[in-house]
Amino acid sequence: MQPAIPATFVIERSFSATPERVFAAFADPAKKRRWFAEADHHQLEVYELDFRVGGKELFRCLFKPGTPVSGLTCTNQTAYLNIVPNQRLVFNSAMSIEDNCISASLCTIELAPSGKGTDLTCTFQGVFFEGADGPEIRQAGWNGLFEKLASELAV
Repeated sequence: MQPAIPATFVIERSFSATPERVFAAFADPAKKRRWFAEADHHQLEVYELDFRVGGKELFRCLFKPGTPVSGLTCTNQTAYLNIVPNQRLVFNSAMSIEDNCISASLCTIELAPSGKGTDLTCTFQGVFFEGADGPEIRQAGWNGLFEKLASELAV
């Protein structure tokens, strides 16, 4: 058994949309599915979002051929702990590949109005276990998700 790897990172992004529109992209199941769950490298099997304090989010996909985890199922289960409309979201998540939990995390998303729209601060605190992608790849993953969020907001 390898030791667990704790990690914290902060990502700051600016969007040319109001805090209300950015918040809606997290809260609306159809919008969040587009930027958060759908991707070319996997086949989405399940996406459910109950966006409220105490609500859950479930994401399950099968990785396509050509990926390092081709043919394996990834599941991400999230619970919403704190929601302040248009300002803050706090949630915890556990990610598994097949039946092996590879990480657990606490994530805080803060939204603040800015001259150009909205400043977003994402603070990720996690621990990575055997078989995990690791902190650098997870941070790159969140950066990619925020690029997709920017595209969603541009529509």
